[in-house]
Amino acid sequence: MVKRLAGFIVLAALLSYALYIGPSMVSGQLETPNNRIVYIPKTIDQRVEFWQVMNQGVLAAAKEFNAQVTVIGTEKESDIDGQIRVLEEAILQKPKAIILAATDYNRLVPAAQKAVQAGILLITVDSALNGDTAASFIATDNYTAGQKAGQALRKWVPDGGNVAIINFVEGSATAMEREQGVRDSLKTNGRDMLHVVDTFYSGASEEKAYELTIRLLKEQPGLDGIIGLNEPSAVGAGRAIKDLGMSHQIKLIGFDSSMDEVAFLEDGTMQATVVQKPFTMGYLAVQTAIQTRKGKEVRRIDTGSEVITKQDMYTNENQKLLFPFVEK
Repeated sequence: MVKRLAGFIVLAALLSYALYIGPSMVSGQLETPNNRIVYIPKTIDQRVEFWQVMNQGVLAAAKEFNAQVTVIGTEKESDIDGQIRVLEEAILQKPKAIILAATDYNRLVPAAQKAVQAGILLITVDSALNGDTAASFIATDNYTAGQKAGQALRKWVPDGGNVAIINFVEGSATAMEREQGVRDSLKTNGRDMLHVVDTFYSGASEEKAYELTIRLLKEQPGLDGIIGLNEPSAVGAGRAIKDLGMSHQIKLIGFDSSMDEVAFLEDGTMQATVVQKPFTMGYLAVQTAIQTRKGKEVRRIDTGSEVITKQDMYTNENQKLLFPFVEK
């Protein structure tokens, strides 16, 4: 009953979200030229629950602190050029602050520097930029989260096993840090305890992750486990494992807490998922922008992450993490 109720709550929240800010979430279109804050997530694809939850946090903080926030972005997380254009268009609107979830660690830097040079406060959320361009950074410690994912996989795959990493957008700070954390966690005294056959990039596309995993499982019959490093990558991998009837053979560790991932935990397709706190990220990004405008310095906030398995997914605390739309 708790799971079913939470599902209805999530659906209601998604519908209210679409009605509330859906019309303004178009790349390059701002509702008015006088918005105080522009928020640019990695994608405005409403199928990716992680970003929808973060948007809810942004809106909650905007309401609480009486801030005007416009959300703009690209349809695909892999559209780095598109995000650069969106950022440059936002600069022309001269908002008081821009909150940016950068799709690329290096390529967004020149446009970000333009924003700062124009006198706009820049806050980064989820993924960092190279250098000290941003005034503040609010995110999961992604290296540590990657370590948690790798350690979870080691509980299910014996030493000497073969595993694969389904990463998302090559060049994203988040992607790089998580993968490094995973790889380091698979070592003991400098020795690889699990063999990583390769890293595959899904472009943060569930369908591409699905196709990659189907091909991988057919070409690597000795594979023991997979780690999907973001929601679309994990869900695509989970669908492929389930469709091929390989849930008992392949151990899957995911990231985030979409309804698909919750279902995969319940039916045993996924052994664990590393859950972040996107609502908190979005909320604190807006709060930090407002506080920084008033003179308070906030350089870095680690919002934390937790590993959730089927065995502990029904605790009160983990239910809050798995169904974050009811967080506030």
